Parts: sequence; structure tokens; C-alpha cells
Amino acid sequence: MTPKIETFLKEAPIETPCLVVDLDVVAGNYKRLHRAMPLAEIYYAVKANPAKPVLETLAGLGSSFDAASVNEVEACLAAGARAETISFGNTIKKQRDIEMAYQKGVRLFAFDCEDELRKIAEAAPGADVYCRIAVSNEGAEWPLSGKFGCPAAAARGLMIKARDLGLGPRGISFHVGSQQTDMTKWDIAIAQVAMLFTDLREQGVELKMINLGGGYPVRYRRDVPEMEEYGEAIMDSMRRHFGNAIPDMIVEPGRSIVGESGVLETEVVLVSTRSPADEKRWVYLDVGLFGGLAETMDEAIRYHITTPRDGGETGPVAIAGPTCDGMDVMYQKADYSLPLALKAGDKVRFHTAGAYTSTYASVGFNGFEPLQEHYI
Repeated sequence: MTPKIETFLKEAPIETPCLVVDLDVVAGNYKRLHRAMPLAEIYYAVKANPAKPVLETLAGLGSSFDAASVNEVEACLAAGARAETISFGNTIKKQRDIEMAYQKGVRLFAFDCEDELRKIAEAAPGADVYCRIAVSNEGAEWPLSGKFGCPAAAARGLMIKARDLGLGPRGISFHVGSQQTDMTKWDIAIAQVAMLFTDLREQGVELKMINLGGGYPVRYRRDVPEMEEYGEAIMDSMRRHFGNAIPDMIVEPGRSIVGESGVLETEVVLVSTRSPADEKRWVYLDVGLFGGLAETMDEAIRYHITTPRDGGETGPVAIAGPTCDGMDVMYQKADYSLPLALKAGDKVRFHTAGAYTSTYASVGFNGFEPLQEHYI
């Protein structure tokens, strides 16, 4: 909670649920990552929070952007980004969307299979491409390995195919999973990529770039290593595996740029004791999984929560949203305790909520208004 957000929530008569983002924190986190990894080009993962004020802030600082759709490409351009600073990083794209992005000036595309590669070759002739490989996501609170990436062995043939199709085989990418707290996962992945560089060089394909993905964590309920520690560990790994021939590096931070910048304020709708035998009270809020807290699914991301009644006696709770959907429960197994004095009408704040909240909010499920956003 920054003083700016605290003041805004006290003085502004705003309806809940709402997300308030301090843009100074966004800028500060970008600069901090740049200091921690000065040799890497930062491609902000737009999906984390695509709000125009966020994109304008980052574009003004010289950031590049990782876009997942044509709409995100257009949002970046509208915020002042240049097309050559945008990577179309989604490995699942309609051919017409590839063509539209190419027509707008985008020249860097991701893929992880031959069919996607052929779509790029047809719709974006001569563009640069990078192949995403699957790596271990163990240790990540929000894994991504099941849906994306090919085996490293397959990437070798695909990059040769890219060359043969007239594309520019730029490099290899990976993602160790979002909110990754095990720094060794980057080292394992970098070692795989280094071997691919060597194998492909022997085949006459000279790769120039390694995309280290995102995954850099933020503090929710427990401490995580500092960004500087990640930068040091990754650069040490790059030097060990690439020696003096370190390729261009790309990083794709999302959560680590905007997560800590935002506070989500919500209101208690009901506090209920479901059964006399159940020691847990149920606290129902006016926001839930469908209103912006989708990352609480399976209780994966556990936000730090505060209330105006903190300091008094507390008791265990289950925390749920307001909709008529049985899946709309954020926390039931996690050890959350809230004040016994908490009642309907009280405000509750989810901290470090600037990432993956507004973008996950549904539009009108059960008739509830989507999450309101304020950028200050």
C-alpha cells in the first residue's frame, strides 16, 4: 500500500470492487529490473495489465512489449510503442491475425510447432521467429508448461525449417512458470538452450537471441528472493553456458512490473456460519474468481489481505465471491484468519493485485459489474 493509493482510497468516493494502481511503482519496478539485468531487453507482458496508462508509462521509459493478440499489438501502438519493439509472443495465432500484425510493422513472432511456423511463413514473409521449448515449471505457483512449448529436440528441426521457409531463425524462448521461486529453473533451461545454439550452428543456423521469459515473483503472503538475486543468478548462468559469446537476451516480465503497484478493494457482502460444527466462518465479498481473482483458482496465488478491523481477535475463514456459481470460492483450504468483528459493509483489501486481476474480470457474469480501474 503506497501513500498515493492510501490517500486515493480515503478521499475518493468510489464503488467497490475496484483496482487502484500506482503508476510510480510500475515505473520503479521497470527501472529496478533494468538495473538488475542491464544486458537484457525488457518486453513487458501486456496480458498482465494492458491498461493504457500502464502501457504509456512503460513506452515512455523505452520498454518493448510482448503481445498475445492483435488487440494487444494495437494497444501498444496506441500507447506510443513502435512496431519493431513488439513481439507477437503467443504461439497460438490465427493466420489473419499474424498478417494483421505484420501489416502493422511487427516482425518478431513466436511458435512451437510446424503448423504455426508455416502460418507465419505465409502471412509474415521474411519475419524473425523464435521457437518456444517446454521446460520444468516445478516451483512455480502458476505453472504454464502443460499448454505451450515443444521438446528441445524438436526445436532443432523447426529452426532449420524456419530458415528453409525464408524466415529469420532469431532464437529460442522458454518460460519457467509464473511466480517462480526456484532460481535454478532458469539455469536448467539456459543449459538446454545453449546446447541448441551449438547444434544449430553446426547445421548452419546461427541463432542470435535467447528469450528468458517471465516468472519473476512478487511478495504475496510470503517473502521471495529480490529481483537483484534473480538477475545475478541468471547472468551467472548465461556466462557459464555461453562464455564470452552471450547472445541477445529478452525478458518478459508481467507480474514483477505491475503486481506490487495495485490494491484491490472489495466490500464484505455477508459473513455466515454455515454449520454450528464448522469453526470456519464464510466471508462473501463483492468480488470473486469471475470478477478479477481468477488466480486464486486452486488457491494458487494467495494474496495478502487486510481489513479496517485488523488488530482484534481473529478466526479461520473461507473466502468466496458473490456469484451463484459453486466454483466462486477463493480460499477454503488456505489458513486465512480474519477479525471476528468483521461484518457486512466492511472494506477488505487484496494487496499486490496489480497483475492479472482487471484482465481476468468477466463482463457481467450474473449481472455483476466488472472490476473498476483507477490509475494514479
